[in-house]
Amino acid sequence: MAITSTRPRAQTPGGPRPGSRKTRLVPRYVGYVYLAPALVVFGLFLLAPFVHSVYLSFFSWDGITPKKYVGLANYRDALGSSEVRGAFSHAVILIGFYAGLTTAVALILVGIMGSTRVRGLVVLRTILFLPYVIAPVVTGVAWRWLLSPDGPVNAVFRALGLGRWARPWLGDFTWALPSVGLIGTWMLYGLVMVLLLAAVQRIPMDLYEAARLDGAGPVREFFAVTLPGVRQEVVVVLVLAVTAALRNFDLIYVTTQGGPGTSTEVPSWMVYRQAFFVGTLGKASALGVLLTALIMVLSLLILRPWKRS
Repeated sequence: MAITSTRPRAQTPGGPRPGSRKTRLVPRYVGYVYLAPALVVFGLFLLAPFVHSVYLSFFSWDGITPKKYVGLANYRDALGSSEVRGAFSHAVILIGFYAGLTTAVALILVGIMGSTRVRGLVVLRTILFLPYVIAPVVTGVAWRWLLSPDGPVNAVFRALGLGRWARPWLGDFTWALPSVGLIGTWMLYGLVMVLLLAAVQRIPMDLYEAARLDGAGPVREFFAVTLPGVRQEVVVVLVLAVTAALRNFDLIYVTTQGGPGTSTEVPSWMVYRQAFFVGTLGKASALGVLLTALIMVLSLLILRPWKRS
């Protein structure tokens, strides 16, 4: 019977020895190679413009004449401006719609579909997800027509004998911002629902059956089983919703352009207006930096309790 040698084969000249430091570092370098294209795109189109905006925020510049260094003056003017504070307060209201109302609607839908057997769930989920995949510009144009003084919404109110509720929704100082918030909620709830529904489908049905055997009704079942099961996804949803509310620009641009007056002006629209209408690129850059810092701070505040738990 032939005896097979267990002696390791000889190393080829110049090749790395097994277990050597060079061999251990190869997978790490390969990972960086795969990440390189994404890092290059991120650096060129996100990081570099942001760094340039930080640089411009220390200057007074109209985009044509030579720049004049003003230090932190643009930040002081922005923080001390009642107009800027009003824009950020409008963004806070939109956060209530985007994060609060959207998450509440999505949780209700998820609670209904997750605890019961719904026929055609895939079709229903696709239909509810459609508002998110429609381009925001198309959505804005459609809702601007729907909410116009002679649009279908007011026509329905008049047909039901509720003509006193008919109004130019996007042109009303009181209702313009809530109208934009509701449009944003309609756009975003599909994504939130799909994310939460994916989390609910991972919850074992045994937990729902055990809750029902203990006499739990639908409401108690939702708070005892469904909500704890989607807690991590709710945190992700809140971060996405807060970010979407604070950087909301395209919807404002298409529907109201900050009007009527300044009743729907938000920080992202103000950055655009200051840069391209007023011609104060330094102040616009400072507002952009402050908006980015606010998004980062709020995201960290939302994520911190989840990381501790």
